[in-house]
Amino acid sequence: MQAVILAGGLGTRLWPLTKTVPKPMVPIAGTPYLEHQLRLLQQQSITDIVLLTGYLSEQIEEHFGDGSDLGITVHYSRETTPLGTGGALRQAGPLLAESFLVIYGDSYLPIQYADVLNTLADSSATGVVTVYDNQEEDTGVTNNISLDENGFIAKYKKDAADDPSLRFVEAGVLAFRRSVLDLIPAGQVSLEQQIFPQLIAKRELFGHVTRQRFYDIGTPERLERIADQLT
Repeated sequence: MQAVILAGGLGTRLWPLTKTVPKPMVPIAGTPYLEHQLRLLQQQSITDIVLLTGYLSEQIEEHFGDGSDLGITVHYSRETTPLGTGGALRQAGPLLAESFLVIYGDSYLPIQYADVLNTLADSSATGVVTVYDNQEEDTGVTNNISLDENGFIAKYKKDAADDPSLRFVEAGVLAFRRSVLDLIPAGQVSLEQQIFPQLIAKRELFGHVTRQRFYDIGTPERLERIADQLT
């Protein structure tokens, strides 16, 4: 199994902490956040890792190297100019398997990741998005996804205002078939804003529902909350 981690963001909401440290390297319990994520993957025998880096990428590459210290194999695809989540994935194309996980580099969801890839394999979809119902436990992130009666994603609105039809929130773990790359044009591209709508229109984006809440390090308040889980 292969996991691709989006680790190139600027982390502006954590400024000035991220002025000199890339967001995935922000320390939690004395360890860079990304190392917690990689150790979780290694524990589940997911050892083929592709890190999509950008801002202050050299710090990530110097810390993890080839990944052997963690018992994994790490490859890097570095943005020299901002490409967005979709553009970064397209650039990494030569490194990608026929199907792979995509994990946001600021999100922590302690589930069995193989289940997400199995959902993809068992469906006709090109992609799968793990979704969580905030009624289980409020994550503080606004609901942005609705599912149809067959489990396909019917609507996605990033940063949506209160919309009762949006019952779920994206939980930071996705899976794709390699064919998704055919939809991503050159340049700066957002998976969420430009590729999701295409897949939704063709009923090729499926929802994998989890009852495990996710955590993220997007703001100082959320950083404190995730620290409680990783100490």
